[in-house]
Amino acid sequence: MWKNLLQGKLTYLHWNKGEEMAPTIGTQGGTLLVRKLPAADPTRVFVGDVVVLKDPQNTDNHLVRRLAAVEGYEMVSKDEKDEPFILEEDQCWVLADNENLKAKEANDSRTFGPVPMTDIVGRVIYCLRTAVDHGPVQNSHFSMRKDLPVLEVELDVDEMAKNHKA
Repeated sequence: MWKNLLQGKLTYLHWNKGEEMAPTIGTQGGTLLVRKLPAADPTRVFVGDVVVLKDPQNTDNHLVRRLAAVEGYEMVSKDEKDEPFILEEDQCWVLADNENLKAKEANDSRTFGPVPMTDIVGRVIYCLRTAVDHGPVQNSHFSMRKDLPVLEVELDVDEMAKNHKA
């Protein structure tokens, strides 16, 4: 009964391509189960979460990146020419998981700077890379605990596989 009542209410499917989030999502991309987040509620995501956010450079697109820092964090660059700064209220810093990419290739906060927390639209909770390679996405401990009941109710691997772009 709960599955029929809640199906699709808390999550949506998102196709992600590119190598920026490898190995978490894979180099060929994947179909992601994303937990919807209420608009303007930064208390629903935590540092370490893989999030879907509006692309700061093209608001018609969305990016998948890992939340690396939130308001109050001091950001210090390896480049001594860069001045340290503190993320202001409602700001966050997102990074690609692929450590082999240079900053410009990763298209993350190292390129476009801090982003508003309100630009985060969801948290990735499951990834289908291929029919045999899929599973929960490693997020913060807090989020993993909160998302387990949602996965139990809304996860439909057969539906994800049907919509997967191979």
